[in-house]
Amino acid sequence: MAYMSMGEAHRRIADYVSRFSDAVSAQDPSSLPPLLSVSSPSASLSSLSQALTLLQDWSRLVNSHPLAEVLHPLLRCLHSYRLSRFADAYASFEKSANAFLQEFRNWESAWALEAVYAIAYEIRVLAEKADRELAAAGKSPEKLQGAGSFLMKVFGALAGKGPKRVGALYVTCQLFKVYFKLGTVHLCRSIIRSIETARIFDFEEFPTRDKVTYMYYTGRLEVLNENFLAADQKLTYALMNCNSRYEANLRMILKYLIPVKLSIGIMPKMLLLERYNLIEYADVMKALIRGDLRLLRQALQAHEDQFLRSGVYLVLEKLELQVYQRLVKKIYIIQKQKDASKAHQIKLELIVKALKWLEVEMDADEVECIMSILIYKNLMKGYYAHKNKVVVLSKQDPFPKLKGKPVSS
Repeated sequence: MAYMSMGEAHRRIADYVSRFSDAVSAQDPSSLPPLLSVSSPSASLSSLSQALTLLQDWSRLVNSHPLAEVLHPLLRCLHSYRLSRFADAYASFEKSANAFLQEFRNWESAWALEAVYAIAYEIRVLAEKADRELAAAGKSPEKLQGAGSFLMKVFGALAGKGPKRVGALYVTCQLFKVYFKLGTVHLCRSIIRSIETARIFDFEEFPTRDKVTYMYYTGRLEVLNENFLAADQKLTYALMNCNSRYEANLRMILKYLIPVKLSIGIMPKMLLLERYNLIEYADVMKALIRGDLRLLRQALQAHEDQFLRSGVYLVLEKLELQVYQRLVKKIYIIQKQKDASKAHQIKLELIVKALKWLEVEMDADEVECIMSILIYKNLMKGYYAHKNKVVVLSKQDPFPKLKGKPVSS
């Protein structure tokens, strides 16, 4: 750290206060956000923190300032953050953010929206860092929950009929990130209702960036609720409208869209998995193509932690029915090649043997149950002749394709 004189420290703090004040006075939308971006690796903010350490009585430079309630805790936050005291930094930032929000409410125009975005982002990031610090110290990590409460206040300040309303979706997306992190995704419902049913909002007027993020998170919610058609629609929207330069974001979307596509009978290309490093789905797809139940279960076991963290494990596990369908179809094709007249009659023992060859031990009763489910869910057309232990398939389209629709419940 370079040497800094007392005079230089005084000048740096005064300069920061002056720039903040000038940005507000001039209603300059671009100058204010960098001054609020506490977590950014900014050299000027680092030197400001050094100045705050050196000049013990720095508070006198802001005490009489019209924006003292914003600036004083903000400077304390900047100082604490650079010292890695994240819980202290969060507490100070929340105080500053509340004061800024009060000022923002009084401004008629939406000139400070970018500053509000910076605050919404920073309070979430600071809360996450603070909670990690608190947890490491054996204390209750509660800052992220507090950040969620603050963001709801910000949403309320934006949910009006004026020009500020276009900022509501960005704050909504920050709230989604908080709720997903906390595991309280049920809290998303009320804010989704506000966005999608309130007459003051027109979804198309929101920035594309925010619409993509919104569709990504609401798509994930639909995956959790097993509403695969809605999930497909939302995640596809996110994928098609995401900036192609942001490959990491495209990968995040595809991580959920691929299981959804598989669930509705649409098989992505292997090149897609390779390009976006999603090869954990490769064996799942191969299992579906081959009707290989053993391979599917091995793939789920190999990537269990990853799939569980993503929340797609149960979605992929339910692909077993499609794998059974494919296995029976392969037996049907082999029989048809041998004797077309008897291809539609498949003995249960053949299916049991095929599963045994795949090292899947199931008795006849279990397989019979699976066949009944396949017929009930319209993955096979036909009936099961219990007396003769034979699956009798329809001679017309015995294995209906899903054609972009989920397996019937």
